[in-house]
Amino acid sequence: MASSLKRIILGTPLATAAAKHERLGKLTGLAVFASDALSSVAYATEEILLVLVTAGTAALSLSLPIGTAIAVLVIIVASSYWQTIHAYPSGGGAYIVAKDNLGTLPGLVAGAALLIDNVLTVAVSIAAGVAAITSAFPPLFPWRVTLGVLTVVGITVANLRGVRESGRLFAVPTYWFIGSLVLLILTGFFRVLTGTARPLPPDEIQATHAVTLFLIMRAFSSGCAALTGTEAVSNGIPAFRPPESRNAGIVLAWMATILATTFMALTYLAHIYHVVPRETETVISILARQIFGENMFYYNIQAATAMILLLAANTSFADFPRLSSIMARDGFMPRQLANRGDKLVFSNGILILAGLSILLLVIFRGSTHALIPLYAVGVFLSFTLSQAGMVRHWLKEEHPALHHIALNGLGALTTGIVTVVIAASKFTLGAWVVVVLVPMIV
Repeated sequence: MASSLKRIILGTPLATAAAKHERLGKLTGLAVFASDALSSVAYATEEILLVLVTAGTAALSLSLPIGTAIAVLVIIVASSYWQTIHAYPSGGGAYIVAKDNLGTLPGLVAGAALLIDNVLTVAVSIAAGVAAITSAFPPLFPWRVTLGVLTVVGITVANLRGVRESGRLFAVPTYWFIGSLVLLILTGFFRVLTGTARPLPPDEIQATHAVTLFLIMRAFSSGCAALTGTEAVSNGIPAFRPPESRNAGIVLAWMATILATTFMALTYLAHIYHVVPRETETVISILARQIFGENMFYYNIQAATAMILLLAANTSFADFPRLSSIMARDGFMPRQLANRGDKLVFSNGILILAGLSILLLVIFRGSTHALIPLYAVGVFLSFTLSQAGMVRHWLKEEHPALHHIALNGLGALTTGIVTVVIAASKFTLGAWVVVVLVPMIV
């Protein structure tokens, strides 16, 4: 009976020899590995504004230079990881690079940081997706935790069915979101250029905090949530069709270009349209109402945003089990995590990730803003260790290429500074949890 139910839910088993046919092409790979990073544009600008608004209306204009700094950081990190992809075609990302070049302890720190971040990615993405739904349909707000839990269960089942099937499932929402976002941005700029834009009346918000360097650091660190998921492509190189490194590098370049462009465009439009964050409605919803009005175009952008956010968690469902399997083969995690299930996926890792994510959603009541302070510390720590490891990798070569060393050195320096900024500015807001958990896991 149990076996029959399993077959109905997961489908028929696959032969091990079929693994190479389950590989992903570039278009499907972008949907699977980049959906987390691309979807973050739906809440990254909002997180910046939520911090700045505490310093009054005038402080909101600081979103533009902060957004520009984050966009530049996206390009630096993506360029650094492009080198990692070609130097380590077997995948593994920060864990493999740090362990091979800096030693076992730095490798375990990077691995622990990434595993924590993968769990948070699922919780934050789904919480933000549910927020997009409740912005359009406020009566659903009290049910946000239930909606989030049901979504985790659905994504878990989809991933247990196999890599290629989940890739096909997530391709449509990813490209639907990109297309809808481009339409929103082009329409918004068209209205600005033609003088038909309808900005919101400027609100005079009473400042509760002064504009200090610490406040700007908090806003910057909140916006850095846009970079989470950037490392997923380098972790999942073996999932691509041959030539794996070339295809993964192309997907990484596509992802970074789309991410930096759309993030900056939305930040600029939010400034032009005088968007102020609200507790019950997302920034992208407010912006869409002003640009489109409350019609089918508005509901389309809300539906596409909700779908990509709900399914962006799939990046972690591709990344967490694969990284866990690598660490299990090295003897640092239970060996069961290295075993593939009937559908040639790492089923145990998928189930553990689902359970931990559901626990976070319940504890934090499905609130994106409550989860964000825990976010990004782990991923920037792994960024720093990975790039520092790559510098050591190039130095070990017989004829070190200076441009390789310089690029990864720049990546290590910038992400290291950001790690310190995030940890310091968000420590009391929840970042301390990650700071304590990483050494405990190690």
